[in-house]
Amino acid sequence: MGNRLSKIYTRTGDDGTTGLGDGSRTAKDSLRVEAFGTVDELNSVIGVAVAEMEGLDELGGLLLDIQHHLFDLGGELCIPGSEMITDDHIDRLEQELDRLNDALPMLKEFILPGGSRAAAQTHLARTVCRRAERRMITLARHEPVNEPAIRYLNRLSDLLFVVARTAARASGAGEVLWNHERKR
Repeated sequence: MGNRLSKIYTRTGDDGTTGLGDGSRTAKDSLRVEAFGTVDELNSVIGVAVAEMEGLDELGGLLLDIQHHLFDLGGELCIPGSEMITDDHIDRLEQELDRLNDALPMLKEFILPGGSRAAAQTHLARTVCRRAERRMITLARHEPVNEPAIRYLNRLSDLLFVVARTAARASGAGEVLWNHERKR
């Protein structure tokens, strides 16, 4: 591992730029920084979801593993040309997605975010994941991006939906179904 920061502030970003992992500098509002910043935000939101997974150790452990992958993905985006997310990562998400989804009843209605604190937080993570995916797609229109990384985020948002459903049901609160016949 490289040098660790001995000082938290460096003042090098005071001019509106930030350093990338390859030593180059770019604007803090560049597409690349937007992409890895949103992945970092997603990792933080998932961290809150993990903290809400009381009694749901299996789901919390799964999300913790995903946090490690997201840190790798952030590193990949911070070092142009780097590739850390592979098809194997996607395969693992799909296996977990299938396993968890098989235990859930078939969807007949739309689900609103909520049901329990853990489920609501995981739904929030899902929406941030979709935004991270959009940011990576935008970046990919202008610079090379590792294609499996984009697919990883797409599959991760699906998995987060199923984790939220699982957490809501495990809490006893159940899922919040959209009532399209309610009085408007």
